[in-house]
Amino acid sequence: MRTQVGIVGAGPAGLTLARLLEREGIDTVVVEARSRSYIEQRVRAGVLEQGTVDLLDDAGVGQRMRAEGLVHHGIVLQVDGERHRLAMSDLTGGRTIVVYGQQELVKDLVAARLASGLRLRFDTECTDLVDLDTDRPRALLREADGTSSELECDLVIGADGFHGVSRQLVAAGSQVFERDYPFAWLGVLAQVAPSCDELIYARHANGFALHSLRSPTISRLYLQCTPDEDLDAWSDGQIWDELQTRLGVSGWTLAEGPILEKGVTPMRSVVAEPMRHGRLLLAGDAGHIVPPTGAKGLNLAIADVAILAPRIIDFLRRSESSGLDDYSDVALRRVWRAQDFSNEMTLMLHSNPDRFEDKRQQARLRYVVSSEAAQRSIAENYVGLQLA
Repeated sequence: MRTQVGIVGAGPAGLTLARLLEREGIDTVVVEARSRSYIEQRVRAGVLEQGTVDLLDDAGVGQRMRAEGLVHHGIVLQVDGERHRLAMSDLTGGRTIVVYGQQELVKDLVAARLASGLRLRFDTECTDLVDLDTDRPRALLREADGTSSELECDLVIGADGFHGVSRQLVAAGSQVFERDYPFAWLGVLAQVAPSCDELIYARHANGFALHSLRSPTISRLYLQCTPDEDLDAWSDGQIWDELQTRLGVSGWTLAEGPILEKGVTPMRSVVAEPMRHGRLLLAGDAGHIVPPTGAKGLNLAIADVAILAPRIIDFLRRSESSGLDDYSDVALRRVWRAQDFSNEMTLMLHSNPDRFEDKRQQARLRYVVSSEAAQRSIAENYVGLQLA
């Protein structure tokens, strides 16, 4: 096979980039190791920044998001059993977030690509990327039946996540910055209407808890736990009891329902610099991981491809390579801003085994809920900063 841009990975980054390039007449092939049903059912992030929403609208894939997504104008911070609403829209000139599950966004992007009749190959693993320092890089592919093929490109985009072959190739020649946190999240998806129409971030002596939502009938809830937490040790009843304890305030009740899914998510930060090796460029989780507390992972993936798409177009149409050359530097400015914000939110909201640090972060959270200036900083970052 031959194409202008080979995209490895049919997640939000890869599919959004393919859509942006499609609208400019750039030929692409997207390959995905998993099945269509797998990527469309995989529950991941669901908080979209204002800039992400605007880009999806402009790309012509925002209709269902606008109809079904839940627009939020604020979040709730809870400390010492008291709730404090952070009015994001008031603090950011009207900017909002939209709660819309990543799997729903993926469904929209897949449907748009298939409706355009463009090449999207599921169950096709990229086993290696070769000739990356030439003008004809190639992706070596293996189909579900074991047969092999090759995809020759002008450029390859690695959007195949943290465990994909793209990150491994770039990381081998990059500096990799990492931080592991002493926390994890025990997350559940529950078939019950949300008990609050906004996200609640609660700091409690037992640990952090988050009340989130995916739809008017599905709640997403999290408990701070240890990275090596034994999920089997938690019955559904114990999970609800602990959620009631950590999220509970006088006069409010957390509604309970059947738990549809549960899992443990470790907290870590990873950044590869640069996000490029020859004609391979990384986007999304292949280039960086952030802890989920700041809701930045999906939004960073979309920001990467928003930066990358016009640079690819300049390169292919005008042989202008300066944009590709500075892509990593430009993208990483946003990545490191998001790392700082995500780190700040994570430490401020989680109980810390270091008693001094724990007390210090409690004091910080109390300052935030009492200071409009501090709230404005969090709100600006949460809805998405406009960075060059």
